[in-house]
Amino acid sequence: MSSFKLHDSFEYAASDNQIISANAVQNGQPIWLEDLRHWLDRHETGSRLPPERRLAETLHVTRPALRKALALLEVEGRIIRQVGRGTFVATPPSTSYAGLSALTARTGPHDAMMARLALEPELAKLAALHATPLHISRLQSLASDIRLVSTWDEYEALDHALHDLIAESAGNVLLHELHKIMNAVRQVVVWRQLSPGIAGPPPDYHSFDEHDAIVAAIAARNRTAAKTAMRAHLNATLHAMTSDE
Repeated sequence: MSSFKLHDSFEYAASDNQIISANAVQNGQPIWLEDLRHWLDRHETGSRLPPERRLAETLHVTRPALRKALALLEVEGRIIRQVGRGTFVATPPSTSYAGLSALTARTGPHDAMMARLALEPELAKLAALHATPLHISRLQSLASDIRLVSTWDEYEALDHALHDLIAESAGNVLLHELHKIMNAVRQVVVWRQLSPGIAGPPPDYHSFDEHDAIVAAIAARNRTAAKTAMRAHLNATLHAMTSDE
């Protein structure tokens, strides 16, 4: 897609320096998010969105705020994100998760992590049973690629892709959709405590080895080990989030 245009009213506001604040909300959602929905509605399925940095600059929002919005739009079925290729317009399903924004407003970070601990170990266990050789190959590639990232933005994108692929590999469409909802909420509400000045994960970041253990257990078809490894990973993440150190 050679050019990026939002709908006319947004473009006019931008030209007059009247961009609505990224904090302005209507019906519990940022107003600029509704502008983005209008833009998606006007483009054909399969159209590629601009790169994240450019899109954030166009909307006058931060990249973290945009990333949260894209997570919501993905769950709504309005976009498809493909690692290494980009983000594309999708045809919205006949039913959508209209209450997702309200759900994020009522969910705290600890609640989101508790939901992950309830669901994701079981998904890893099912993935060890149902994952195809292609699933396993992709999981191994993601676990390898995530070690090479230099920024937290890159890490979060691959981490999202890895956990989503595990959920897909479980072979249960309903559980995969539930995971998408939970993951979208988690991206919005879960915080991460990082040491000041660290631009990205260090080489010995705890999640790298934990991801490897999960993927190795799935590849070995060891359901108990996959479940245990995922639970250990999530508990380590929870500890990192809540630790005062």
